[in-house]
Parts: sequence; C-alpha cells; structure tokens
Amino acid sequence: MINLVAKPLTAEAFAPFGDVIDARTSASFPINAGRTQRHHDLASVETLGENAHTLINIFVSQPITLPLELAFLERHPQGSQAFMPLHQERFIVVVAPPGEAINDAEVRAFVTDGCQGVNYRAGTWHAIQSVLEREGEFLVVDRGGDGNNCDEYSLDIMVTLGE
Repeated sequence: MINLVAKPLTAEAFAPFGDVIDARTSASFPINAGRTQRHHDLASVETLGENAHTLINIFVSQPITLPLELAFLERHPQGSQAFMPLHQERFIVVVAPPGEAINDAEVRAFVTDGCQGVNYRAGTWHAIQSVLEREGEFLVVDRGGDGNNCDEYSLDIMVTLGE
C-alpha cells in the first residue's frame, strides 16, 4: 500500500506533472476597453494523434470521504487534461510521472485551496476526480479524437490530508 499525505498544491511542486491554474499568481493585462482583466495562457493544452481536437466540458463530481482509498491511477497518453473548479471546490490531486509503469516512490498527493486548478500533461498518471466537502462543478479541457486515450494502472493508495 502507498500511504500519502496530501500537501498544499504549489506550481513548483506540481511542475513535473503539469500546470497549476491560478489567476491569483498569473500575469494579466486589461482587455474589453479596460473592463476585463485577462489571465492569459495559464496552461498548455496538448492534443495528439488522429483527428485530435480540444473538448471543453463541465464535470459534476460527488465528494469523497477521507482517508481517500484508490485502486488505480489513469493517464491520457494523447492529450492533456485540465480541471478548474467553478465554485471554489477543494480537491485532492494524486499524480505520478508518465511512463509505462508507476514507481511507488514517485507518487505524490496535493490538495488545492479551492481557487487552484490543474492541467495534467499528456501521459501523466493521475487519480480520478476527488472533490472534498461538497459536490463540485469543474470546467474540464481535454482531448477528443480517434484512438484510445485512457489507460489504467492498478495500485493500492491511501491518502490523508496534511496540516
């Protein structure tokens, strides 16, 4: 069993797995006659393979109970996948680097603060959506197109929250 304590999500700690999406720490500039502040290019969208295209979705996720027990991680080898909470929902992020197999020592867990989203790079192993406290609505940007774009890897993981 892999026992993880979810640490606060930071851009530096998450960098090997993808991007942290957070308007509070991004560069921005005014648009629309100065009435809108644009936080630009917050994540790199990857769409690889035959007939690939970008999808914009809304996911509604039910809250998990702690400790979080996971039986697998999944990956999307042909595209990135971004999750941005729409109502300041906190969620747990469990990740491992891309590759055919997962090294237990490289699995990491983070917890968002409700204003942060994540963008998993193509091939990054990650847990299914694990929202805390209440039902969550997320804007999700990922890849559509031909071919299999979801693999699963069996693991036995237990996640708790850090202080």
